[in-house]
Amino acid sequence: MNQFTVAETFVSINGEGVNAGALAVFIRFCGCNLSCSFCDTKWANQEDTPVQNMTAEQLVQYVQSTGIHRVTLTGGEPLLQPGIEELITALSALGYRVEIETNGSVPLESFASLSFRPSFTMDYKLPGSGMESHMLTDNFLLLNNKDTVKFVVGDTADLERAREVIRQYALTARCTVYLSPVFGSIEPAEIVDFLKEHTLNGVRLQLQLHKYIWDPQARGV
Repeated sequence: MNQFTVAETFVSINGEGVNAGALAVFIRFCGCNLSCSFCDTKWANQEDTPVQNMTAEQLVQYVQSTGIHRVTLTGGEPLLQPGIEELITALSALGYRVEIETNGSVPLESFASLSFRPSFTMDYKLPGSGMESHMLTDNFLLLNNKDTVKFVVGDTADLERAREVIRQYALTARCTVYLSPVFGSIEPAEIVDFLKEHTLNGVRLQLQLHKYIWDPQARGV
């Protein structure tokens, strides 16, 4: 029986993605294969991070105890957890709406072909992250109108690169597309000006709600 390495579980609102503002149960898994310059959950990827080893059955029981209908699997990188398909399927079969927050470097094919397909909020790491070389653009072909691609931008160079990728892969015709500022690095108004300047129809600005409602460093929110 698979055991998953869990950093924290909590109920809050989704801070980003198409379900921003909606209540969700969060399951945050430990471990990530990337090291982004702006990562705000590096604590969950440290070797000394306190963890709980939980089975799919235990996690399903926890979700059921909350009474919340949406579940967000996040990290770290949740899709690196061995056997995570078991948890996705178990939750989806019970009627939960499962959203996966994934970093864009993990192949999605096996997860997109599950009988109960989750929705994906997939990052594309821009140059400012230091991780763009790890991006798997083949994943774009697996996305649909239930999914999201999120570009976290820190400066003008990131904005220009995001525009190139959006156009090259016609992302706005495939899924929801967001530009989200690196908190404290770029003003949201600059992103709005960029959207206007380049007439980026179908691209949306999104702020990380949890960082405006609570302390930006707070956990469990």
